[in-house]
Amino acid sequence: MSAPFSSEFLSKLRNVAETLAIATAGGLTLGMTGFPGGYISGAIMAVAVAALARRPMHIPVWLTRVIFVLIGISLGSVVTPETLQGMATYPLSIAVLIVAMVVVGFTGAQYLRLVHGWDTASAYLAAAPGGMSQVLSIAADVGADLRGIAIVQTLRVVLVAVGLPAGLALLGLAGASTANFGGPFNPDMLGELAILVVVSTTVGILALYFRFPGGLLFGTMLTSAVLHGSGLIHAVLPWWVANTAMIALGAVTGSRFGNMPLRLLLNFVAAAFGSFALALVVVAIFAAGLMAVVSLPVAEVMIAFAPGSVDAMMLLALALNLDPVYVGAHHVTRIFFVSLIMPFVGRSAARKTRPPDDKKAAPKDPLPPPTLPD
Repeated sequence: MSAPFSSEFLSKLRNVAETLAIATAGGLTLGMTGFPGGYISGAIMAVAVAALARRPMHIPVWLTRVIFVLIGISLGSVVTPETLQGMATYPLSIAVLIVAMVVVGFTGAQYLRLVHGWDTASAYLAAAPGGMSQVLSIAADVGADLRGIAIVQTLRVVLVAVGLPAGLALLGLAGASTANFGGPFNPDMLGELAILVVVSTTVGILALYFRFPGGLLFGTMLTSAVLHGSGLIHAVLPWWVANTAMIALGAVTGSRFGNMPLRLLLNFVAAAFGSFALALVVVAIFAAGLMAVVSLPVAEVMIAFAPGSVDAMMLLALALNLDPVYVGAHHVTRIFFVSLIMPFVGRSAARKTRPPDDKKAAPKDPLPPPTLPD
C-alpha cells in the first residue's frame, strides 16, 4: 500500500515551509521596527541570503497567484475620494510628476542597457520609479530577469526609505515610520470585505484568462481602486493579511537568487546604485523646476516626488505637518501610472528584446530567469 504523500511532495512541502519561515523572520525584523517597505524588503533579503547559501527556497505557483490577488486588493485600497480630488486640485504638479517619472524610467533603462548590458525588458522594469510589487509580478509574467530587477527595486526602496527620512531627521523634522498596508479588522465590515475580495478576484482572474499583462495583480488592484475611490467600499484587508502577502511576495522574489555567482550579484548592485543616482538627479531637476513656477514647500515637493513606498511617504508627510492630500495624490498617481504603463512596456520590450552583442553582453547567469506561467 503506497504512502499517502510521496517523499518528493514532503520534500517540496518542507522547502516551502522553510522559505516562508525565513521570509517571515526577515520581513518582521524590518517591518516591525517601522522600516518603510520593511516587510517585503526584509523578506527578499532574508530569502535571497538563504538561496545564495544553497538552501532550497521555493514558493509554488498557486500560492504566488493568491499573493498577487491579496497585494492587488491592498494596493487599490490606498485610493480614496480625497486623493482623487487632490489629483484634480494640483494639475500642474501632477503633470510634472508624470513627465518626471517617464524621464526617470527612460533614462534609467538606457543606463542599464548601455552601461550594464541589460536586456530591454529587464532594464525598463528595473528602472520603473515605484510599484515594486507590481513590477516584480510583471517581470515574472514576461520572463524578465527577476533577480536583477529585485535588487535594483529593493535598493531603490531602501535608499529612499533610509536617505530621505534620515536627512530630514538630521534637521529634526521626522521620525520612524510605523505604517502598515491594510487596516484594523472590523467585524461590522465583513460584508463589504467579502464583496471587495470576490469582485476584485473575479476581475483579476478574467484579466489573467485573457492574458492581460500582469493581469492577476493589475485586475484586482484596479477593481479595488475603483471601489474605494468611488466610495462604494470602505473596508480594507486586515493589516496582518496585507503584510503577510508582502512577506510572501518577498519570499517569491528572494527564492530566485539561488545559484547566483558573486560576480553577477555585484554587477546588479552596481547597476542599482547607478540607476538610483541617475533617477535622483532627474527628480531633483523636475522638482526644482516646479518650485520655480509654483510656490510650494520644499519638503512637501520632496516627499511627493520621492519614489518611495506610499505608506512611508504619507506618514512622513503627516509627521512634518504637510498636506496629506497633496502628497497622497502624487504617490497614488505615481503608483497607478507605473502600474498602468509597465505591463504594456514590459510585454512590448520582451517581444523586441534581442541578444546583446559581445561587447555589451550582460553577465552570464547559469540559470535562465524563472517564469511564472499565466
